[in-house]
Amino acid sequence: MPRAAKVAVSDATIHYDKLYTYRVPAALEGRVFAGSMVLVPFGRGNRPRMAVVLELADAEEDPRLKSLLDAAPEDARLTPHLLELVRFLQERTFCTWFEAVKAVIPYGAQYCPGTKDGRPVLKNRLAQPKVAVYTLAAPLPEKPKPGPRQQAAVAALQAGPRTRQELLAMGIGRATLDTLCHKGVLRAQERAATQDLLADLPFDPQPLVLSPAQRAACDALLGDLRAGAPRAALLYGVTGSGKTAVFEELIAQTLAMGRKALVLVPEIGLTPQMLRRLKARFGSRLAVQHSRLSNTERLIQWRTIQRGDADIVVGTRSAVFAPLSNIGLIVIDEEQEHTYQSEASPRYAAHDIAKKRAAQENALLVFSSATPRTETCYAAKTGRIRLVELNERYGGRPLPGVDFIDMRAELTAGNPREVSARLVEELARNLQRGEQSILLLNRRGYHTVGMCAVCGQVLKCPNCSVPMVYHKPRHALLCHHCGHQVCPPPAACPACGGRMVYSGFGTQKVEEELGALLPTARILRMDQDSTGQKNAHAQMLGRFARREYDILLGTQMVAKGLDFDNVTLVGVLGIDSLLFGQGFRAYENVFSLITQVVGRGGRADLPGRALIQTTVPGHPVLRLAAAQDYAAFYNEEIAFRKYGLYPPFCAFCVVGFSGEKEADALFAARRFAALLAHNAAQDKTLPLRILGPVPMNIALLAGRYRFKLTLKCRGDAAFRALLRAALAAYEAEKLPAKAAVTVDFNSDGDL
Repeated sequence: MPRAAKVAVSDATIHYDKLYTYRVPAALEGRVFAGSMVLVPFGRGNRPRMAVVLELADAEEDPRLKSLLDAAPEDARLTPHLLELVRFLQERTFCTWFEAVKAVIPYGAQYCPGTKDGRPVLKNRLAQPKVAVYTLAAPLPEKPKPGPRQQAAVAALQAGPRTRQELLAMGIGRATLDTLCHKGVLRAQERAATQDLLADLPFDPQPLVLSPAQRAACDALLGDLRAGAPRAALLYGVTGSGKTAVFEELIAQTLAMGRKALVLVPEIGLTPQMLRRLKARFGSRLAVQHSRLSNTERLIQWRTIQRGDADIVVGTRSAVFAPLSNIGLIVIDEEQEHTYQSEASPRYAAHDIAKKRAAQENALLVFSSATPRTETCYAAKTGRIRLVELNERYGGRPLPGVDFIDMRAELTAGNPREVSARLVEELARNLQRGEQSILLLNRRGYHTVGMCAVCGQVLKCPNCSVPMVYHKPRHALLCHHCGHQVCPPPAACPACGGRMVYSGFGTQKVEEELGALLPTARILRMDQDSTGQKNAHAQMLGRFARREYDILLGTQMVAKGLDFDNVTLVGVLGIDSLLFGQGFRAYENVFSLITQVVGRGGRADLPGRALIQTTVPGHPVLRLAAAQDYAAFYNEEIAFRKYGLYPPFCAFCVVGFSGEKEADALFAARRFAALLAHNAAQDKTLPLRILGPVPMNIALLAGRYRFKLTLKCRGDAAFRALLRAALAAYEAEKLPAKAAVTVDFNSDGDL
């Protein structure tokens, strides 16, 4: 009986995103499976479109059924586990089917429509490069007498196959290789190129000496690792307590069991350090996945993992979809970081995908942090996951001492600079002693606000309702949201002609101030502007580790996970803007950021100290962070969450609406709220609070007006069904023409 394939097509909007049925023609029998990439005729014009097969069934006798046009090779299909993740994403994040597919498969491994001999076919978006590989096929004949290069070629291949590039580097030319192939001595084959991105990292296994506390933590987790069932645990430890060594030992035990490990880090800047450590101990069977790799590099790494040639995968958020099989251990390092949540569709949290994968593979999932998310800690304290603690620094080293600098007193004393006199003194002291310093300022650019001295108007982006930021190297105003640029910045107010005054400070201005105050200091600035080039993170951190710089100044990318023996001073600038930010996680984010960056100091034999510049030195969150008293902070935060009904006591969902006309976007948001409330009234057992609609924090973004509804609910299948019903009714009333809809279950209050 002929077969039929139910497929999800590419480029579908959420309003006509469903599974479409196609007949599998005889020419493709045996080549189409669940998870296969296929080409289908779509729409009235039967234009070829990419699709992925979700289900296969017997075909009904229906002459209206169209036939598949082509199918990708079998090795390109999604494994059952990855296909299950596609379903999971589509169901939980309200994305389209193909958005879920594109999240799971990197760009280079995807296919697109093409033509061959006038007929539509699938073609690779990116072909994996091929290399010529030579192997010995027969002994070298004695006559005619072989030359020295022929002898060298045969000798080089005695140990095994080599690529043409390797042989060329040894002085063996292509003519020699061609001659030997013609004689039948060598055999040349083309193979997919491999690329060892870790070749420059040393393999230098050293015995790992665990402290008694680390050994106890490891032993507590080994039972779960060997259980053969899905388990989860929180590895909590103060900064510098040696959490990495614990999960490094767990990785070793995982590999010894014949299973594989997946390690997630929150920032691209942390991957080099993690890779260096794991390569030194475990060798080259590592793969890496993150967005700064080129499409070719990502494809090669993905294929390496898919073939089973990697035992450990390290990467940022997207690495949670790596095609790794037989996973025994998943680690989410610095699990509190917001970068584990995707801000584009599909709006997933790596935590949720990791939980799903751990359940699929019967693996142990370890959340690791000195400042875990309140939800994760609550799960540990209520017994839903295991809690393992490291309450002292490795080797008994003390936590850095912390002092506050009241910036109001600095102004009163006549210091107009952004860097306090006390911090300058401490930096100078470190310079004299040959010790290094880290400064955190979570604000890039030079000046942050341009305001008219006459009428008070602030220069805002014409496409977004946010002030533009002055970047001195470009001598331009930039919008950090849509990229709009004004060059040169206006000296006169566009509204009244008055004089423009630029104020505020970012990393560029602080770098300039420090250069003037400490002319001998070698300053390294790390922010989004300075790390745009490939491998910039690894190169910069490597130079700082080699002590080529005295001061590392940067945004949040310098606050977490870094481990430098010679850093003894940490300074925190401009923290108040985050302290009074919106979102129910504002205090949690500030506590985490300060705790993490303060913990970068004093990690070796030299004691550390930290200085925090603020106008509210008595603020309880700052005081608790300075003391690294997570237990006290958690008690305060969980009480606030319970009183205000925030996670973990409910699911928190933001539904966003964006349209070209403000009135249309507001009307659409109000109508959706009414549809949702009407449907919810039919089920008295489903608790639901609908707040809004109100404008988002950035009410105008890229020329579109934005409103939001905030939903507090029970995050179960019943609520998701209610939400889908409201979206269907919204579509039936043709409201998407007025405002596009976005659903986010991971927001802390805005999109």
